[in-house]
Amino acid sequence: MTPHESDAKEATASSKVWRDWQENLTLIAIALCLALLIRTFIAEPRYIPSDSMLPTLHTGDRLVVEKISYRFHSPITGDIIVFQPPAELQRRGYPKDQAFIKRVIGKPGEVIGVASGKVYLNGQPLLEDYIAEPPNKPFLPVKVPEDEFFVMGDNRNDSNDSRYWGFLPSKNIIGRATFRFWPLDRIGFI
Repeated sequence: MTPHESDAKEATASSKVWRDWQENLTLIAIALCLALLIRTFIAEPRYIPSDSMLPTLHTGDRLVVEKISYRFHSPITGDIIVFQPPAELQRRGYPKDQAFIKRVIGKPGEVIGVASGKVYLNGQPLLEDYIAEPPNKPFLPVKVPEDEFFVMGDNRNDSNDSRYWGFLPSKNIIGRATFRFWPLDRIGFI
């Protein structure tokens, strides 16, 4: 083999290695872009950091939060939503990027109150078979403003919710909790 043939063979091998690297880098870039797009616009995983949603969700549960459905309709009573803290919580020291999770209890225009261990929606007691225990503090009826929601944790007596910091602006809603993927013994739809 002449030196010229050896150089040509080496250049071909080097070119193939470079093409392989380019292809791999392209695939990695595409995968990262898809992951970013999915997390930003479609769904994302979340971790439950507290007991405020007991018995429905436990500390350490990991969930999928879908972000598409609320582009087509507003949350409904009973939905479990994930949201960014409203201004009042931020004033109390919670970072803007810390996510909260609560259940929608009141929608815009509805009246919410708590009396005698029951939550009332428009004067009617809610049937709440998902709560840890009945709420032990009364809450005077309030009307939910336009474009805002009233949210509460299922662990009524250990939940930092709308009773303490006010209404949740719809713009703060990240999405709806739909599926628990951890722990494996409680995997399933919420």
